Amino acid sequence: MKHKEVTRREFIQLTLSSSVAFTLGGLFQAMPMGADEGQRPDLVVARGPSPTRITRAAIDGLGGMKRFISRGDVVVVKPNIGWDRTPEYAANSNPQVVAAIVAMCYEAGAKKVKVFDHTVANPQRCYTQSGIAEAVTAVGGEVSYINEKKFREVKLPGYGIKSWPLYGEIFEVDKIINVPIAKTHGLTKLTLGIKNWMGVMGGWRGRIHQRIDGSLIDLALTIRPTLIVLDAVRILEANGPQGGDLSDVKTLNTVVVGTDQVAVDAYGATLFGLAGGDIGYIRLGHEVGLGTMDLKKLKIKHLQI
Repeated sequence: MKHKEVTRREFIQLTLSSSVAFTLGGLFQAMPMGADEGQRPDLVVARGPSPTRITRAAIDGLGGMKRFISRGDVVVVKPNIGWDRTPEYAANSNPQVVAAIVAMCYEAGAKKVKVFDHTVANPQRCYTQSGIAEAVTAVGGEVSYINEKKFREVKLPGYGIKSWPLYGEIFEVDKIINVPIAKTHGLTKLTLGIKNWMGVMGGWRGRIHQRIDGSLIDLALTIRPTLIVLDAVRILEANGPQGGDLSDVKTLNTVVVGTDQVAVDAYGATLFGLAGGDIGYIRLGHEVGLGTMDLKKLKIKHLQI
């Protein structure tokens, strides 16, 4: 089965101006299983002192970047760059993790790799303070600020919201790699991969807080990543999602890689002493068939680098 690509014309047809609604399965699917898929792990968890090395090792352990990225692909790598914080505060995705992913995409033959996020704080400061802009530019990635004119109203499955303005560029590429950071959140307990999709939402995002779990699943059903790389090099154990005190940060030197959004987040919950079912959006994602939170049914490969 070939990975479905959505052209600009197809995306426009799928916006509210069209009579065509999004299917529950979303636009982007994870890469199809190969002949040797049964031998591959469902998740790879890599630990070690070098963020670059553990990122590369984890992706290689899942089959390598060439399993996910084809020659000529245009790729979005979507980190969390939401806060005016330097890396040691664990509010944004680790810049070395993000840069390693961008470099691996180019090594696999990607034509262009785009990196952006709809920040909460001042975007220029967030991009700079996080270290992500500098790290990504150094390996040839295309860093851009959000252009408000590029949001388009999109129909959603309706578990929390029926439609929302989403960033058009994420629908105009061949592959998407989600690169969240693992940290606490006052409303949802944790922010992991699924919640990282709030970074492609326009409008006043606070409006989804009353139906936050369903709204996040609406996004995750619509924007399916090819790969998820959960950054747990440093995790924010308290006062998330912004943090600001180093006493709230715990160094784990870990990344978790997989293709199942629910499974990656369920494993991420265990890093905080929780189960996937303790987090509303993970539980709902499991219930509606987005993925599985039952880690006992998964093949998990652990690497010490």
